[in-house]
Amino acid sequence: MHQLGVNMESTIMGLTRFAKLLAVAMLIPLTAASMNQPHDLWVTYDGQDGPGKDLHIVLISGDEEYRSEEALPQLGKILATRHGFTCTVLFAIDEKTGIINPENRHNIPGLESLATADLVIIATRFRDLPDEQMAYIDQYLKEGKPIIGMRTATHAFALNSSSTYQHYNWNSADPKFEQGFGRQILGETWINHHGHHGHESTRGIVVEDQRDHAIVRGISEKTIWGPTDVYGVRLPLAGDAQPIVLGQVLAGMSPDDEPVTGEKNTPMMPIGWTKTYQVVDGKRGRVFTTTMGAATDLLAEGTRRMIVNAVYWALSLEEKLPQAGADVRIVGTFKPIDFGFAKHRQGVRPADHAIKAKDTP
Repeated sequence: MHQLGVNMESTIMGLTRFAKLLAVAMLIPLTAASMNQPHDLWVTYDGQDGPGKDLHIVLISGDEEYRSEEALPQLGKILATRHGFTCTVLFAIDEKTGIINPENRHNIPGLESLATADLVIIATRFRDLPDEQMAYIDQYLKEGKPIIGMRTATHAFALNSSSTYQHYNWNSADPKFEQGFGRQILGETWINHHGHHGHESTRGIVVEDQRDHAIVRGISEKTIWGPTDVYGVRLPLAGDAQPIVLGQVLAGMSPDDEPVTGEKNTPMMPIGWTKTYQVVDGKRGRVFTTTMGAATDLLAEGTRRMIVNAVYWALSLEEKLPQAGADVRIVGTFKPIDFGFAKHRQGVRPADHAIKAKDTP
């Protein structure tokens, strides 16, 4: 009997240890999952005092080359801290780790935030998003709300053949939506590199009869600049597009370089224009498109001011924009990586872009 009791006690203790190990094993995936709660997959900057108070801007990053995952958080910080807009920045996210991965073309969580957005700023490139994510973009466009497109947004989508939203593809052959989101919404799709990519930078030149436009308010000569090259566009631009800033191709990668001679600057390609759009059965909305917008382009004060001024214009807040133009002081530290493929910072999570106390004012 004594031996039986010992065996039973040993069995119970063994079961107890097994139960504990089982519990730990079950806890491991739960703990990993808890690290990637939905709200951890994007970052939101609460608006401070300013003209944008109570307005919500959603900034959608997701490109492999121009570091939109660095540009848009800084832009969101400026808009929230200096102007009062609440800004939600979305990223291409690795589904398993919750880490920002711009090489992942198939996942941008948080697009449901477009339901409360007053403005969208988009800088994606050839994204192939699932229908459940594209549906939020489609609904936003049907509501005719304003949009700002940056750099590769002209070729924002390359959706697979089973997608409900193929007509948004950069090369769409749909006769009712030819060349997709880029051409129909923003005014142009991907055409080519007009400047020599990586060798000829871009200086923004304000169109002479647009010098009083709100988008270029307070912008000094030669301060719109970026190391990215001028994109080619077809002239005239689609629809009612109105060029505001032209791209002067420079002979090198410095803002002080001389313009190249010859056909590249005769005529100069538009690099910033206004437009309206309207999808089928949708309302009409305002658009500003710039083919500038790499993270390194935002190091130039004039480039930042052009985009932030455009936020005021897109939201019909021009009367609240100072004559000196928007305050575009950098918030915190901003040292973006040079553009290029397979160069993004590794292991970065959305929370790493949060505003820290030392970042302001």
